[in-house]
Amino acid sequence: MTTLRKFQNEMDEIHHRERTRQKGEAVVDTKTHPNVKLGDLEEQIQDHLLSDEGRNYDIAKGMVSSLLTHCQGEHIFHIGQQPQHTLLFSKDGPSNEPTGWLGIVRNEASIEKIRMNLTKVVEEIGGSASILHESRGHHPRSAILLRLPPISVSSTPEVRCAVVGNVDSGKSTTLGVLTRGALDDGRGKARVWLFRHKHELETGRTSSVGMEILGFDADGKPILPNISSTADADTVRREKLSWEEISTKAAKIVSFIDLAGHERYLKTTLYGLTSSAPSCVILMVGANAGIIGMSKEHLAISLALNVPVVVCITKVDMTPRAVMEKKIEEVIKILKSPGCRKIPVFVKSQEVAVEIATCFAFERLCPIFLISNVTGEGLGFLRTFLNLLPPSEADVDKFSINQPLEYSVTEVWSVPYVGTVVNGILNSGRIKTGDAILIGPDSSGNYHSTVIRSMQRKRATVTIAEAGQCVSLALKWIRRETVRKGMVLVHKTETPPRAVRRFEGQVLVLYHNTTLQKNYQAMLHCGAVRQTVRIVGMDHPQGVLRTGDRATVQFEFISHPEFIKEGMKLLFREGKTKGLGVITRLL
Repeated sequence: MTTLRKFQNEMDEIHHRERTRQKGEAVVDTKTHPNVKLGDLEEQIQDHLLSDEGRNYDIAKGMVSSLLTHCQGEHIFHIGQQPQHTLLFSKDGPSNEPTGWLGIVRNEASIEKIRMNLTKVVEEIGGSASILHESRGHHPRSAILLRLPPISVSSTPEVRCAVVGNVDSGKSTTLGVLTRGALDDGRGKARVWLFRHKHELETGRTSSVGMEILGFDADGKPILPNISSTADADTVRREKLSWEEISTKAAKIVSFIDLAGHERYLKTTLYGLTSSAPSCVILMVGANAGIIGMSKEHLAISLALNVPVVVCITKVDMTPRAVMEKKIEEVIKILKSPGCRKIPVFVKSQEVAVEIATCFAFERLCPIFLISNVTGEGLGFLRTFLNLLPPSEADVDKFSINQPLEYSVTEVWSVPYVGTVVNGILNSGRIKTGDAILIGPDSSGNYHSTVIRSMQRKRATVTIAEAGQCVSLALKWIRRETVRKGMVLVHKTETPPRAVRRFEGQVLVLYHNTTLQKNYQAMLHCGAVRQTVRIVGMDHPQGVLRTGDRATVQFEFISHPEFIKEGMKLLFREGKTKGLGVITRLL
C-alpha cells in the first residue's frame, strides 16, 4: 500500500515535470520560499534611511522601488529583530531569550526614524505604507505594509479562497459579516444577505457555488459599505457595494467561493474545489460541533488535492468553554494525525496573523482562527490574514503568462442583448477584447471560431487579462447550447489542440468498500472537466484495485472527448469511493 503523502509528492513531481516540459524550461526547485533573500535588502534600505545624507535617501528610494517591482507591488517590510517562525508560532509565543531572533537590533528611536522615512519614500513613488503591527519593550520591532495601487482593474491582484465545512458551521454567516461589515444578530441575519435562490432562503442551506468578494485598499483597510450595526437585513441588502465599486477602489481583492456543506451537493462542492484553482481552503468548524459530517470529507479532499488549509472555529460566543476546549482538542488531534501532518497555529495576535499569511503554505502550517460573528472576536485577525495572502496569479507553477492562450470555462450564461457569456480562469497566456479564438472541444472533438466581444473582471469592464486571472467573456457567433463547462478557449490556429477520449494516469484508491475492476464507472474531476469515465485497463497483477492500492489505469470518457494535458491532477468518486491521481499519458 502507498502512503498518501508519498503519492502526493510523486504527483507533484510529475505535474511539475510536465509543466516545465510544456513550457520548454529547465527544471527548477519550486519549494523555495519566495521571500528568503529579501532580508538582506531590507537591512541595506534601513541603513540608508537612518543616514542623514541626501544621497543615501535617493539610494534607498531606488532600492524600495526595485523591491516593490520585484514583489509585484506589495511587500511586508520588517524593522528590528524578528522572532523566528518556530518561536513566534509556538504555543507560548516569542520569549525574551536571546536565541531564536533574526535581524539587526534597533532601538525605538531608530525604528521610528526608519518608519517615517520609509513612509515618505513609498509615498513619493506613488504607493502607501501602513503599520501592520508594532512591539515595544525588550525586542522592539515593527512590520509595515508597502503597497502600490494597481494601474487599473485588469492588474488588481486577486486571492481565491474556497470556503467549505459542514451544514450550519457558519460559512455563509462569516462571509456575510466579512463582506458587509455588519455583525450577525445570532439568528442568521448575516447569511441571508448571501442567498441567491428562493429554496436557499426557505431551507437556510447553500446549494450552489456562490461567489463573494472583499476588497482592500492601498492602506490595507477593507472596503465595506457604511452600514449601521442596527440595520435590518433589507437595509444591508440595499446598501451593499457593487462588485464594480469594490473593484475600482481595491488594491487587492479576495474572492470567496462559498461551497455547499450538505452531502446532497458534494458534487457541486468538488467541482468548485477543482475548477476554481483556490490559493487556500478555509474550513469552517462550529465550536459547538467540531469536525463532523461533511467537514471531514471536505478536509480529506483538500488534503488530497494538496491545497493549503485554514481553519476558522466559529460560534465561540455561544459555546460553553468546556465544550469548546474539547472540540478544539479534537481539531488539533485531526490536524496532527498521520493523514494530515499539519502544524496547528492559533492566530491570537496581529503579529502572528501578519507573519503566517505569507509562509503557511510552504511550512505545513495550519492557521486556526477563533471567531464570533456576533461579537466580532477574531475577525480583525482574519481580515489582516486575508489582506496579506499572496495573489493567486503569482503561482508560476500553476499559471504561465509566456505560454499560448488556454482558458478553462467554469460557467456559462445567456445574457439578454449580449449573447453567450462564459466565466473561467486563464491558465496561460493573455487575452484581449477583439481576439479571434477557438472554443471547444464539442461532442465530436471539434473547435469553433469566435471573437471576444467584451470582457469583465469582477463585473468591471476590462480590455485585457493575463494568466491566473478569473474573467468573464462575451463571445460572438456562439449559441449558449453549444457551450458547456470544461471547454477551453485557445488562440485561432490551423491545428487546434487535440481532444482526448482515452488517457492513462497514476492512481491511488483512497477508499472503496470492495474492488475496482475493468469497466468500473465513476465521476472524474480534472480542473474544469467533470464527466463520467470508465476504467478500460490497469496494470495491477490481480486486475482489481482495493483501498490503498496504486496502479497505472487507463480511463475512457463516456460522453464526449475533453481537453486535458499530461501532468493534470484528477479526482474520481462514485458514492463513497474516492481516488486520486495524475495524468501521465494521452492515448
